[in-house]
Amino acid sequence: MAILSPTGLSGTIVWMGRVEDRDAALASSEMGQAEVGYDGLPGESHGGLTRKSCARVLQQYPRGTEIRNVRQITILSEEDMAATARDMGLDRLEPEWVGASLIIKGIPDFTMIPPSSRLISQSGLGLVVDMENAPCTLSARSIEQFAPGYGKLYKQAAQNRRGVTAWVERPGPLHIGDVLQLHAPPNRIYRHIPTS
Repeated sequence: MAILSPTGLSGTIVWMGRVEDRDAALASSEMGQAEVGYDGLPGESHGGLTRKSCARVLQQYPRGTEIRNVRQITILSEEDMAATARDMGLDRLEPEWVGASLIIKGIPDFTMIPPSSRLISQSGLGLVVDMENAPCTLSARSIEQFAPGYGKLYKQAAQNRRGVTAWVERPGPLHIGDVLQLHAPPNRIYRHIPTS
C-alpha cells in the first residue's frame, strides 16, 4: 500500500508575513509568529475556507465561482529566492515584494515538491501543498514598486522557483525558527495524459 511518508527533509522558517489587502497591493507585512487556523494566517487576505475562482482555474469553473481555498498560504524557499534574485541581477529579492507567507530554508528544489505533500511542524501543525505557484504579473508589478526596472525580469527568472501554495490541514502555532518536516506522497507519473 502506498502511503504518505516522512522524507527526512525539513525546512526552517526564516521569514513570515501576510498580505493584508491584496486588492490594494501584493506586498506582505512581516510578522514573527501566528496562531494559524483552518482558514489560514490571521489577517491574511488570501485566507478563508473558500475563495472566488481566478484565472488559474478558468478551464474548470467560470471566474468568480466559489471554490475551496487551497491557496491560503504562499511558501517559498530562501534558496529559490536567492537564485531568482541572481538571475534578475539583484543582490536580494525580499519576501515582502512577492507576497510571501513563509520563507523556509533547507529543502532542495522546494518549488518542485509533489502536490499533496505535507509540511508538518514540531507542534503538529500541518500544511498541505496544493501545487507550484507560477510566477505572475502581480508579483512583477510589486517588485517594480520596490526595485524599478526589475519587475519585468521576474517571470522568466522565477520559473520553477516561485514556491508553492498550501492550505491548513491541522491548525496550530507557527514561529520563525520552527522546523517543517516534508512528508511526501508516492512519486509516480500518470502516463495517460496526452502530451502536445
